[in-house]
Amino acid sequence: MNIGGKMLTSSMKNKGRRLQQSIVKIILDKFSKLTKNDVRSISMGKSGMDIELSEAARKKFPYAVEAKNTERLNIWSAIEQAESANRDLTPIVVFKRNRSEIYVTLKLDDFMELV
Repeated sequence: MNIGGKMLTSSMKNKGRRLQQSIVKIILDKFSKLTKNDVRSISMGKSGMDIELSEAARKKFPYAVEAKNTERLNIWSAIEQAESANRDLTPIVVFKRNRSEIYVTLKLDDFMELV
């Protein structure tokens, strides 16, 4: 909801939660042997990774996800959050804004490992 040009905190959290849930669904669709117990969206406001991964999930998807569903993204702050979430996993920022596709950013060295 929007009041006086400002989005309510609850609306912002709902946007973020929807992106987290989309990411969980995408991971589970890609890795069919993983279950909802392996990949979970964490509650808003909780510190750490936005997507909680079991050991089995970390083997398949070794990424610390910072999810951002916002019109204006401070990419450097988001990268810092992803990097501080879990030192054992590759930090990534998954982001989107209204009516856009979902994108991901990661360090160039990590991207080059994928290609």
